[in-house]
Amino acid sequence: MNATHPAPDAGHATHDHGHDHQHGHAHDACCAPKSPSPLPAAGADAGLARFRISAMDCAVEEAEIRRAVQGIAGIQALRFNLGQRTLAFDAPAAAIEQALQAIRKSGFDPQPVADAAHAGPAEPRGHAHDHEHDHGDAGLRRLGLALGLAIGAELLHFFAPDLPLWRGAGLLLAAIAIWAAGWGVYKKGLVSLRHGRLNINALMTVAVSGAFVIGQWPEAAMVMALYAIAEAIEAKAVDRARNAIQGLLAMAPDVAAVRQADGTWRDLPVADVPLQAIVRVRPGERVPMDGTVEEGNSSIDQSPVTGESIPLDKAPGDPVFAGTINASGTLQVRVTAAASNSTLARIIHAVEEAQATRAPTQGFVDRFAAVYTPGVFVFALAVAVLGPWLFDWTWLQSLYKALVLLVIACPCALVISTPVSVVSGLAAAARRGILIKGGVYLEDARKLKAIALDKTGTITEGKPRLVHWALVDTGADRARVERLGAALAGQSDHPVSRAIAQGLDATALHVTGFQALAGRGTQGQVDGAAYWLGNRRLVEERGQCTPALQARLQEHEQAGRTVTLLASDAGVLALFAVADTIKPSSREAIAALQALGITPVMLTGDNQATASAIAQQAGIAEARGNLLPQDKLDAIKALQQQHGPTAMTGDGINDAPALAQADIGIAMGAAGTDTAMEAADVVVMNDDLRRIAETVRLSRATHRVLWQNITLALGIKAVFLVLALFGDATMWMAVFADMGASLLVVGNGLRLLRVRMQG
Repeated sequence: MNATHPAPDAGHATHDHGHDHQHGHAHDACCAPKSPSPLPAAGADAGLARFRISAMDCAVEEAEIRRAVQGIAGIQALRFNLGQRTLAFDAPAAAIEQALQAIRKSGFDPQPVADAAHAGPAEPRGHAHDHEHDHGDAGLRRLGLALGLAIGAELLHFFAPDLPLWRGAGLLLAAIAIWAAGWGVYKKGLVSLRHGRLNINALMTVAVSGAFVIGQWPEAAMVMALYAIAEAIEAKAVDRARNAIQGLLAMAPDVAAVRQADGTWRDLPVADVPLQAIVRVRPGERVPMDGTVEEGNSSIDQSPVTGESIPLDKAPGDPVFAGTINASGTLQVRVTAAASNSTLARIIHAVEEAQATRAPTQGFVDRFAAVYTPGVFVFALAVAVLGPWLFDWTWLQSLYKALVLLVIACPCALVISTPVSVVSGLAAAARRGILIKGGVYLEDARKLKAIALDKTGTITEGKPRLVHWALVDTGADRARVERLGAALAGQSDHPVSRAIAQGLDATALHVTGFQALAGRGTQGQVDGAAYWLGNRRLVEERGQCTPALQARLQEHEQAGRTVTLLASDAGVLALFAVADTIKPSSREAIAALQALGITPVMLTGDNQATASAIAQQAGIAEARGNLLPQDKLDAIKALQQQHGPTAMTGDGINDAPALAQADIGIAMGAAGTDTAMEAADVVVMNDDLRRIAETVRLSRATHRVLWQNITLALGIKAVFLVLALFGDATMWMAVFADMGASLLVVGNGLRLLRVRMQG
């Protein structure tokens, strides 16, 4: 990795990550503050000129490229995607050409991406073709050769330091080793020095050249060989974090069986399958594209999209998502989204967009590195010049110690410690069906003190169910009353009537003369007798609401139930209580949030009695009902003042003002729902409320790993700075220490891919 200064200020004219945030978070150059930014299509940059820069490993290279193009007229926006190592320009052709020339002068080699729509998450990330990161077989052989030559130079210098012939042979071996391992480093280091940038390439160029000049050529060769090998290992480890989410996209097939006009089936690349086409998915196969089931019944494993491993039953009309697994029957699916814009591709693209933003800790590290690197360079220069005067060192000893300090000064481990941890955290969340739209939200979730939860569809199932029915006329025939209720309810499309019809296990009777009574219910005739199915108002108008019945109605209404009554000319026969029931996981989810020290509060537009009843069932102490969108917004402000950082959980549509006001907005059950995806900062792809507690745990784990990495990187450097000054630290030991620290922080960050998110 090439470490240097952080990105320029957020006001840079060419900076654009597609966010339009207005409030709520401290942020740095690449981290826009909070807003309900949309989830972009997978090919969102397809209309821009797009280039791949193989040497662009992290945000520090991004900063160098930004400085290179700064001031070029005509560039409207730059869109960096560090995960794919790509840069998209929104600019006229002349400005793009001028920018490319400036980027090449800075030591980078941008190559055009011919088809942006197909250069998405599935693009290969190997570097066998990159000369800065040649980690293929040829590159590994070259690094092995360089290490062997460096060891040979060390042996010749150790066993025959005074023989001119062997000394000359050792010098030649060292020079070849440096060229084989460090040509790319030298090339970029000289460019950096010419532009006054103190990055790792510049530091290594100065250190190795200086060691060679003062006669430490075997050590110079060993340093360059070890550095190059460690860089290759580190790059592969970092790519593992970058590519952690890519395995999801690989789950979607490349080919789909498409029904032709004559009824035959033909295999076509998914990129060529048009919308509304019918594709066939056999048992055991993966669904190739997003769509709706046209024919067939089966169960589908949706874990790649929602993180939920329990298969869901699918019937005609149900949605299915690309990459999910058909477990049993054959399905015919009508395609509703192009392969490049499937829900899975959009999730991955959103994660990669999130990787392009900096978390708060990463911003701190970048700012620290911007001061640290030149500071140590100046310190090393002071050691070289003042060492003989202050410590009675020889000039060669002082210069050598200064060169060791330059190697130790590399901020590589420090700078890489944060992005690899953030990327790993984002990928771990995505694997669980949790889409976090930026590192800032991944970090800030740990700070939450309160969470506001919408009722319908979040805590509850979101649809009414028959939870209780009983005879009012105890002398009536229960079986016949049940059939009468099913008959009248089955004639209406009102949600409450449908819930009653579905909940009654009875064969409906034949109804004649059916008619709806606006705002009150329905009426009809069965076997020549008239019956009514309606609310309290209907029964009161008919004069059939007795004091005993009123007491029973009040009991159900206080429990948050909607009561429908079945009546005849003789009186009320039965009552049916319908309610929106809580999800089985809601009580467990609320308990998990409380165990994390987060106060849950229910905010709903339903009446207060219903809100209190549902809150009591879920274990929530405070519930506020009868709230309009503006009321929810005011409630979020009050919670922020009372508790501190507050999240809002809702459906992403009616709750948009509250979601925007909250420190973190969370949309529930958003698989395939664009509106919900656009509204929130965190998207739970299924409707499992337990994922919120998992997000908080992951945030806390990520924060711990970030500061472990920072402490580790700085601690190792502090130890070797002391050894370099007052001990016997050598250059190759310094390389081992620096690259070892880099590998340690990368490995520690990768632990987040396996973090236990459940309580």
